Amino acid sequence: VQLQASGGGLVQAGGSLRLSCVASGRTTYTMGWFRQAAGKEREFVASISWSSTVTDYTESEKGRFIISRDNAKNTVVYLQMNNLKPEDTAVYYCAASPRPIRPGTAPLIRSWGQGTQVTVSS
Repeated sequence: VQLQASGGGLVQAGGSLRLSCVASGRTTYTMGWFRQAAGKEREFVASISWSSTVTDYTESEKGRFIISRDNAKNTVVYLQMNNLKPEDTAVYYCAASPRPIRPGTAPLIRSWGQGTQVTVSS
């Protein structure tokens, strides 16, 4: 599965951004988002099952971020990010996997988007 992410940018604290990730076709893979801040390891943000019935978030993102997907044609996964904080600044990567996507699973994932920069100013 090839992935193309977009939607990053510069926003003030408290603002919102929506990231998008388009897959090369319709897929039943679990989709997810990770982020990597400068000098830090890539970390899990959110994931969604192919039918959208199961979503997962880290505690710090619950209530602020919403992951969703559209499988109508090419699969598209979105990450709506609200009430952004400076600590959300990172490069955000979308991912696809036939296995569950959870914290710690980044090394097992083979399909990644190219990354999109999100910068939150204070």
